[in-house]
Amino acid sequence: MTGWRSRTTFVLALSASAVGLGNLWRFSYLAGEHGGAPFVIAYVVCLFLVAVPLMVAEVAIGSHGRGGPVAALRWASDRSLLSRGWMVAGWLACLTGVLIMAYYIVVAGWSLAYARYMQSGAFAAASAALVGENFSELLAQPLRQIYWQSLFLLLAATVVLFGVRRGLGLMVWLAVPCLITILAGLVKFSLDNGDLEAAREFLFGVKWIDFSPQAVLVALGHALFTLGVGVGTGISYGAYTPQRIPIGRSVLAVAVFDTMIALLAGLAIFPLVFANNMEPAMGPGLLFVSVPYAFGNLGQGELFGALFFLLVVIAALGSAVAMMEPAVRTLMQQARLRRITAVLVVSAVIWLLGAAVVLSLSPTVGGVWFGNSNLFTFLDAFTADFLLPLVSLLTAVLVGWRLRPEILRVELRRESDVFFSLWRLLLRYIAPPAIVLIMLAALFRP
Repeated sequence: MTGWRSRTTFVLALSASAVGLGNLWRFSYLAGEHGGAPFVIAYVVCLFLVAVPLMVAEVAIGSHGRGGPVAALRWASDRSLLSRGWMVAGWLACLTGVLIMAYYIVVAGWSLAYARYMQSGAFAAASAALVGENFSELLAQPLRQIYWQSLFLLLAATVVLFGVRRGLGLMVWLAVPCLITILAGLVKFSLDNGDLEAAREFLFGVKWIDFSPQAVLVALGHALFTLGVGVGTGISYGAYTPQRIPIGRSVLAVAVFDTMIALLAGLAIFPLVFANNMEPAMGPGLLFVSVPYAFGNLGQGELFGALFFLLVVIAALGSAVAMMEPAVRTLMQQARLRRITAVLVVSAVIWLLGAAVVLSLSPTVGGVWFGNSNLFTFLDAFTADFLLPLVSLLTAVLVGWRLRPEILRVELRRESDVFFSLWRLLLRYIAPPAIVLIMLAALFRP
């Protein structure tokens, strides 16, 4: 089976999958709203004590089974004389990735559209009300949204179609350096033109009054989401790893890189937001109202605004191909499909779901979805509060309690005995109760 050409390519691929929309539109706002520096510290602790051990577990399963999530879990179960019922975790991981992609391509499509708008000067000296109206108009035009999301999905599907080396491998070598370069330029522009002191106080000030047990749970949930645990990426990418790479240290490097990008993204956005007297926000309100208004009212803002939305598209592309690959690989192995057929099937399902999300956002077509105002909100909540934690919990229990330790030790042979023992300890006794807390908090959320 074709694999990554080097350990560096594997680390870059996993990094590209981790640096997604969550880093650009969610992390910085969550930090500011939940206590600043204490939240950042809680997030880092949760990342390294819960999310990293889970990702190491996924990569170890993939490296052992050399296949997609379902095939790798079947192989691991057979080698430990366990029931093949554990394969359900693989199917759930693929389903989770496809459902997240359904609304992910919608946001990525908006970003493509806004890169074009910023480049054309549509928001030059525009008022906040005008920028807000522009976004509302976009939501009211389903065909326009479907055009842009189709363009993005075509780009992601093409990368996956070309396979591991010519597609995913080449993409990450181009995407990650571009992402770092653009982000560095945006941070400099933001520091030169924004209110750094207000942003520093918002992101890194110590606000104990806003820090609570609920804030810790939010940090934990975001740590799982941002590293891409629970969608089968670790298993699929782990299946392509070169032999004898240090899996643990590679995943740690990805976690450090992901955190740095999240913090830099906050410095690229919020100084400009505060300099223009905008209220901090997250999600679509931040990316498609506050940010275009901030860039549109600055000298050279159109250029840097277009670069910002190009950055969003690049970040989204890395995550999108990482979420598509597990489903594609699973169809290739379980249904004996060729890669091109599997890519077409997965893309068609995602496109149809994405079209349904777009229609649900339209003020004339949309309706109520399981108590939510639209399908976008429902899928976001369902995947983040239920599916991702469920797959993560199954992974923690399987790898921490059921698989034979000697099998796992072979996959982590480049790591020390201390690392291996600590990893299993975290996977057995820390990760499961932490994940259960996330699920219970979501269940009883008012």
